[in-house]
Amino acid sequence: MTVRPDDVEAFLRANPGWLTENPDLYRVLDPPKRLHGEQLADHMAAMLAQERAHAQALAARSDSVLAAGRAAAGLAARVQEAVLALIRTADAAECIATELPALLGIDAVTWCSEGRGAPQTLPPGMVARLLGRREVVYREAPTETRLLHGAAAPLAQVDALIRLAGGALLALASRDRSRLHPGQGVRPLAFLGRAVSAALER
Repeated sequence: MTVRPDDVEAFLRANPGWLTENPDLYRVLDPPKRLHGEQLADHMAAMLAQERAHAQALAARSDSVLAAGRAAAGLAARVQEAVLALIRTADAAECIATELPALLGIDAVTWCSEGRGAPQTLPPGMVARLLGRREVVYREAPTETRLLHGAAAPLAQVDALIRLAGGALLALASRDRSRLHPGQGVRPLAFLGRAVSAALER
């Protein structure tokens, strides 16, 4: 169906408040070249306001993306230092407990396992229940913190759980929410999990 300019004009004359009710359309309209009277001035102001709102939304989205990128880069750098420490150490379990927290900039790192040998022993099936098929889970409201973090449980305002080989996981705890959050991505921590698994198997 072809819509003629006369049809559009007739519709707008019959529905004078329609553009006001659909302000997003101001972004696709050409602004008037000159201001003739208050009504055109109002339309110009509405178009400018809509464009400003759109620009602000884009800027906020851009800031969020940049912040997430910086957070991921910071975590990746800390993980690299942690992996180097694991390569150098002769005692992986000691390195995990004493060196990794400072290198990762968090409060505690705990090795947990459903088998024997880990500082924290978990009930059978707990790793699968907490992680499912995922390699990394960030948690903003951690549960079962005593089982996962042991004496560091009170520090776990937020945590991250990382799958390890052999029915085990690494539990990271922090009081600072900016240190562990989903915006940092899962790849750095997944890589850390593989490095820890390799170190524990040496």
